[in-house]
Amino acid sequence: MQTEFTLQTNGQGLYEFTDAVRRWVKGTGLLTLFIRHTSASLVIQENADPEVQDDLLAYFQRLVPPTTDPSMSYLTHTYEGPDDMPAHIKAAILPVSLTIPVTNGRMALGTWQGIYLFEHRSAPHQRKVVAHLGN
Repeated sequence: MQTEFTLQTNGQGLYEFTDAVRRWVKGTGLLTLFIRHTSASLVIQENADPEVQDDLLAYFQRLVPPTTDPSMSYLTHTYEGPDDMPAHIKAAILPVSLTIPVTNGRMALGTWQGIYLFEHRSAPHQRKVVAHLGN
């Protein structure tokens, strides 16, 4: 079973799409989610307190600042904007795929776990996530 989720982002941040995946999942198997982009990531994170998402965004912005920051002056891929190469670095550090067991149509997520697209670019983007449920 396969499908593709299209997610609209509005700049850097975490965008939860757990409910969309939950509505699609049926049966039992192993769910794989894969993002088809090189400047965004997929993560499983706490979905109870929005401060968690705010703090993660702040941490990664500090860890990999834009190319306008003097500490990033060594980067050469800068023609697509100051957030482009840092977005690629973040996507290289963070996962671009997730694997979640599914039993009787239910993902084996913990109580406070949600599935997020982590957008690393400042401009809005339409992102595609492929989902595959197999045995």
